[in-house]
Amino acid sequence: MKKFLLLLGFVVSLSAFQPTADSDKIVTALKQGDAAQFSSFLDNFIDLKLPEKDEVKSVGKTQAGITLKSFFDANSINGFELSSQREMGGTSYMTGKLQGGSKSYNITILMKAKGDKLSIITIRIN
Repeated sequence: MKKFLLLLGFVVSLSAFQPTADSDKIVTALKQGDAAQFSSFLDNFIDLKLPEKDEVKSVGKTQAGITLKSFFDANSINGFELSSQREMGGTSYMTGKLQGGSKSYNITILMKAKGDKLSIITIRIN
């Protein structure tokens, strides 16, 4: 019985680190300017705000991915510098600077845990 409880505790602790692994993958995708990899973490519907555009609520995952890829390509996004990252309950956020060409953009990402995976629910880029 002790072995079973020890094994169960080990499995639970490993699964608790999955969202952290996902946030590391999100940061890596942003550092590489990989919009497709970044978009794979989008929830089915997200709120999206891009520079000089109105915020759009409940954008579908596919449309948001296309819009983000277009933004990354148009602005030559090729890097990311993480400023802050916090988690409260099943919700977490990260902020940082996207680097592209001669400009940098502030980005805030709000995520929620869905099972053992993080899903991006809001992206704000200024």
